[in-house]
Formats: sequence, C-alpha cells, structure tokens
Amino acid sequence: MTTAELLARMLAEAGVRWVFGIPSGPVLPLIEALRQSPVEFVLTASETSAGFMAATAGHLTGIPGVCVSTLGPGATNLATGVGAAWLDRAPLVAITCNVATPWLERRAQMRIDHHALFAPISKASYAVRADNAADTIAQALSLAAAEPPGPVHLDLPEDIAQSPSAYVSRKNSHKSFGAAVPAGVIDSFKAALARSRRPLFVTGLSFCRARNADELLRFIERQKIPFISTLHAKGFLPESHPLWAGVLGRARRSDVQAFVRRADLIVALGFDPIEINYEEWAGKIPIAHLSTETAETSSEIEFAVNAAGDLDAIIVALGEIAAAPNDWSAAELEAHRAELERRLRPSDSGFAAHHVIDGLRKKLPADAILAYDVGAHTHQIATQWRTDWPKSCLATNGWSSMGYGMPAAYAAKLVHPERIVVGVVGDGCFQMTAGELALARRLGLRVPIVILNDGWLGLMKIKQEKRGYGLSGVRLGAPVDSPAHYFGVACRAARSEAEFGAALDWALALDGPSVVEAFIDVEPYSETVFD
Repeated sequence: MTTAELLARMLAEAGVRWVFGIPSGPVLPLIEALRQSPVEFVLTASETSAGFMAATAGHLTGIPGVCVSTLGPGATNLATGVGAAWLDRAPLVAITCNVATPWLERRAQMRIDHHALFAPISKASYAVRADNAADTIAQALSLAAAEPPGPVHLDLPEDIAQSPSAYVSRKNSHKSFGAAVPAGVIDSFKAALARSRRPLFVTGLSFCRARNADELLRFIERQKIPFISTLHAKGFLPESHPLWAGVLGRARRSDVQAFVRRADLIVALGFDPIEINYEEWAGKIPIAHLSTETAETSSEIEFAVNAAGDLDAIIVALGEIAAAPNDWSAAELEAHRAELERRLRPSDSGFAAHHVIDGLRKKLPADAILAYDVGAHTHQIATQWRTDWPKSCLATNGWSSMGYGMPAAYAAKLVHPERIVVGVVGDGCFQMTAGELALARRLGLRVPIVILNDGWLGLMKIKQEKRGYGLSGVRLGAPVDSPAHYFGVACRAARSEAEFGAALDWALALDGPSVVEAFIDVEPYSETVFD
C-alpha cells in the first residue's frame, strides 16, 4: 500500500472517524486514501476551523482528532486551530501535506519550515518517510493521547504519500494517567486539612480527564467542603449541588473572589494554571495543589502541598480520609449563590445575553451540549450556565481564540448525533466563521447557532472603558435586520425573550442547521463581566 493508504488504515484502526481539512494538490493522495477507508474526510471552510473541530473531537472522545492542510498558508491557518489543542490539552494529530522531498530544502512557492512552525505548539513534530511511516504514525497517535494529551504534527511530502510503505499491525501504547502518588503527599494534605477551618475545593482542566469524579464528590460531601471550578471543569462536579459556589475568574468574578477570600485553604485538584494563574486569585491563602503536574512556584503564592501523580489514585486516597468539621454553613452558601444569581441578571437592562442564556437553559435538556465562542458572552455563560454533565459545555480557555464556537458545535454533533447541540457566538466571532454554515448545511447537522448581535466587540469595549480609553476599533456597526438565510441556512431574528423562545423552538424543530440572531443590549456586560 502507499503511505497515504497506510496512514488512512492506521487512523481507522485507532478509532479515528473524521479527518477535517481543505484539499490541495499535495493533500489529494490522502483524501483518495480516506475515500476508500472508514475514515471520512470533512471539508471545512478554513483550516483553522479544521483544527478546532479536530481538537473538539479529541476532547470529547479521547481519541486523537485529526486535521490536515496543505503547505505554507494552509499550515499557518491550521496552526491556530492546533494551538487550541496545545493549551486546552486535547489529543490531536495535525498533518501537513508538503512538497516532494527533493524540494523540502529549496526556496519554493508556498514552502516554509513546518517543523519550526509547529514546534512551539505541539508535543512533537515528525517527518514521515516511506521507511519509517508505520512507526512514526503509531508514535504520533500514542503520544497525542498520552498524559497530558495534546497535538502531534506529521509532515507528509507528496512523493512519500504516493510511495509504497510496509504495513505492520501496531497497538497504540498510551502512557498512564500519571506517576504513583509520591510518598508523604497524602499525609501532608491531611495535616493541612486538619489545620483548616474553611477549606475550599477548586477543580480545573486536568480534572476533566479523571475517571473518579463521583468518588471525589463523595469525599467533598462527606467533608462538607464547598467547591468552585474553572471554565473547563464545568459539569464534572454537578453545578446544581448545594456545595457549588461558582466559576473562577468569569462573570461576577468579584462575588466569587469574595467567597474565595473567606477560605483558609485552597484544595486545587486537577488544576491547570494555564486557565488562570494562582497569582491572579489565590493571594496568600495556602494551596494544596494535587494534579498530574506540579505547579510553578512564585513568591506571591504559598503552597501547603505541591505534588503530581496519578489523579485517580489521588482521589481514591482522599476518599480514605476521615471527615473533619469546618466552619462553612449551608445558609452562608445559599446566600452566596442567591446573590450571585441576582447580580448576573441586571434588572434594569433591555433584552440581554443573560436572557438568552436563561432561555436556552429552559428549553434544552440536561444533557444538551453548549459550545460557545470567545468574548464578553464567554464570561457570562461560564458563570450563568448550569450543567451537571461532563463535557457538555465546550469552550476554549487556555487558547482563547475567537472562531472556536461554531466549529466546536459542529464537531460535537458529529461525535454525539443523538444529543441536542447548540452553538452560541458573538457577532464578531460569527464574522470569522460564518462560512462553516455551508459545512453544516452540506452535512445536514441539526445545530442551531445563536448569534449574540450587539454591534460591538463587547469584551474589548469593556476593557477600553475600564482603562479609561476612548472607544476605538471595537465597533462592528449598528445591527441590521437578519437575512432570510446565511449560506442557505435559514435564519430568524429575536429582539425579546418571547421572540427568542419562539425562534429557538423553530430552530430545534428543523431537520438541519439554523441561525437565531438575537439582537441584544451590550451594556449589561459592563455590570457582570469584570465586576
């Protein structure tokens, strides 16, 4: 078989179901090989979206998502999507189809050094050659899924793609979740917990890969310790729980931060500072950091414990610790949550993002998947949206790139066709990725996209206001009436809660994609996003 056929076969054997990307001459041999395999090539509107879709598929399944591009500009476009997998910890294999090997060191049209491009945003960058193709592909798939997961880059020259390669059956050998729990770590944690009267649990990005979330919840309930999470960890512990106390660093952060300041010990389990550094919120409260990697230290923070190990084993060990009393009260937690809910919804506003979010939560089932983009609405959704389902609230936090929401929503629907999936994007994000509606129409994906149209780059508007700057470069223009369709995808407008509810009912009843354009007031963000 050719190397391209070998690659297609090994991807299929690894459980890969889709390769996202855009054709070009060097990519065609791989597309032809995929056509004759169980793996589907999915045409996207941009290579960036292909990377986001692959990262989402990898995150949801644990099997590396795969994306492909041509050389040069295709590779640079792809890099933005690959970066999300790098900083958001998603298993992914990025394939760049290059010029033939005799031209790899020549100054030629479109050619750049792909290995130099992907080196800072990948776990490894490999050159595929006919004599090492099977080993290289197997290594890439295994490394991408190994803890911590992330992207691996494969560079495939066009002549190599078409040359013969020997197939040898290989099983991917994923590394363990982490090393054994270091001796003395649990004893140190017990001592810190015994000294504490107000411990607070925080879960983060690495906790999303733990398998013992239920055991951790039982420990938290027995100890009666309140918990908060980062954006990525939403739903891995139930947000309907009476011990839930908020989301770190998002809308109404001052209310959550005030609650954090009442703590005398922060138990950070599976916390990855890539989402928000300890220095930004922990102050001098002692931290018990237990994750798959140790945390970086600084003079601004104090660690009671800073240890790395197998996160599931750590959770099991915590479960053996006897219950200890603390000074948190149910009334205190209930009052905090009630005040947080009230302040998330300014009562004097017009039709705003918080109305849209409440409307969505009212209409969607508990297991619905919400994928959302980057902007002011990211902060509002992260704190206001409630979910008890892991991997049901999809966003990019470590990478935080605009343009993520729509590709993520469509990838989620491919992975979970049986579940309702909705995408929420700002008007700025929609301008970046509107072309992906053609993908949704072509594939018949039943995914409503809700556009929050306020005419601004809302997050930047708020930041300029907070710094006392004049408003410049953040006005998208006054919103205009919605068209009947975008790229053949039907659209309805909403200017009130009632209109939005009716439009959402319409969208959810369709057999294909849709757009609901919610014309909202930008000003309420100023009261919620950074306050």
